[in-house]
Amino acid sequence: MVLAPVLCPYCKTDNVQKKGRSTSGQQRYLCCNTDCSRKTFGLDYKHNAYKPGVKEAACEHIMNGTGTRATARLLGISKDTVTRLSKKLSKKLNT
Repeated sequence: MVLAPVLCPYCKTDNVQKKGRSTSGQQRYLCCNTDCSRKTFGLDYKHNAYKPGVKEAACEHIMNGTGTRATARLLGISKDTVTRLSKKLSKKLNT
């Protein structure tokens, strides 16, 4: 049996420890790196929109003029999530 090291998806360090389970039963981890932007994370996500980098990719698609349905289909997330992100992005750009 081979054990693969768990890496923090934000700072890419292997200095992590187990931190219980989420409400959906997925294993949570705690990043022990003090410079990391996030402290807890999970390796398996129930919804694709929670995965690291998906929201940034959706914002890139929105900024480039890709449609809501096409963005949702490409990233494997709900079109309602893309619409919500689009509204947040437009508010941020207008202020």
